[in-house]
Amino acid sequence: MVQALFIHQNFPGQYRHLAPLIAKRKGARVIGLGERANQSPPGPIHIRYAAPEGAGEKTHRYLRPVEAAVRRGQAVARTLVGLKQKGFVPDIICCHPGWGEGLFLRDVFPDAKQLQYCEYYYQSTGGDVGFDPAQEVTLDEMARVRTLNMTQTQSLEATDWGISPTLWQRSRYPEFIRAKTSVVHEGVDANFATPNGPSNVKLPDGFVASKQEEIVTFVSRNLEPYRGFDIFMRALPEILARRPGAHAVIVGGDERGYGRLPADGKSWKATMMAEVGDKLDMSRVHFTGRIPHEGLVALFRLTKAHVYYTYPFVLSWSLVEAMGCEALVIGSDTPPLAEVMQHEKNGIMLPFFDHAHMAEAVVDALANPDRYMPLRKAARRTMLERFDLHAHCLPQQVKLFDAVLEGRPGTDAIPLPEATP
Repeated sequence: MVQALFIHQNFPGQYRHLAPLIAKRKGARVIGLGERANQSPPGPIHIRYAAPEGAGEKTHRYLRPVEAAVRRGQAVARTLVGLKQKGFVPDIICCHPGWGEGLFLRDVFPDAKQLQYCEYYYQSTGGDVGFDPAQEVTLDEMARVRTLNMTQTQSLEATDWGISPTLWQRSRYPEFIRAKTSVVHEGVDANFATPNGPSNVKLPDGFVASKQEEIVTFVSRNLEPYRGFDIFMRALPEILARRPGAHAVIVGGDERGYGRLPADGKSWKATMMAEVGDKLDMSRVHFTGRIPHEGLVALFRLTKAHVYYTYPFVLSWSLVEAMGCEALVIGSDTPPLAEVMQHEKNGIMLPFFDHAHMAEAVVDALANPDRYMPLRKAARRTMLERFDLHAHCLPQQVKLFDAVLEGRPGTDAIPLPEATP
């Protein structure tokens, strides 16, 4: 009988498959702890901690994320003390340490094994910071970025083992963390992200996207430069001009995402529309906001060209889902995307900042769809061979979970990579 605790401010987060599977074990007691009132998968008992206050106005700007993380760690610790008083003492804790939730786990439950999620370690070179040559990385910015890792590093120092979704994301961490971190992706359900299934989507503006139309898709949780939204918008006038029957479906919210806001504080959608909006036939441009997951996958099934660009940063689940649906992915030649795709093998990879090159590639994909069918088929094979949830990723997660639970080195379950990109 195992008692397991999964902690993620947005629970279930990356534990949406593992936590309910562990909860199915005979006699298991599984608690999922988070801040947000999300729908929990069946099995785990979903508990919320009180939303912590943010940093004080007088706190040094480098330390505001640190103070916010400490406050979150305190909120988690208080909740765990309450669980402990009620008799819940976990054998193992799985935690995402990025927001401070892992800071005080060892103090509350000193004997529990820990398996923490290593998603991204900030550095001032080689990653998202400084990737855009138009943005100068000053000493002040370098110092701020270095400080971002303080609470995550403290959390990971106390963990028994780590798990990271890609080789490149693992490679960002200091050696002492990499040495105890296995690479296992969260996985994609190959029976859900499949080319077979509904492929007509009625968009919020009433337009019905279908396989009979020339559809170009762009998807990001938030429309922002980190995912190449500005590059896509600059390419779009040329795409629509050369393909008069084409429609662009743009999925994503207007909120601030990973990066900076425009200087005027407006959304990136407003900024880019001010730049290129008068060059667009807006009857063929469809901003959907965020849409249900089923609708998103249906778009991947019908798109003639799916644009996925990213700074060197975390890899989106949506990219692997699009590949599973046999979408033709036109992507940026950036890590960790280069770890998943090969140019003209299972997709098209282009220089990030060259919007003219993007436009040319999309236009050719629309004009010659049959030429790219082998790449579409290869994309799904890549997903099946490396990212299939049930065939590969979830079994590997379970093996790693059990190895850490039993006090065995994580390498007994998932060997450490011999090299990183």
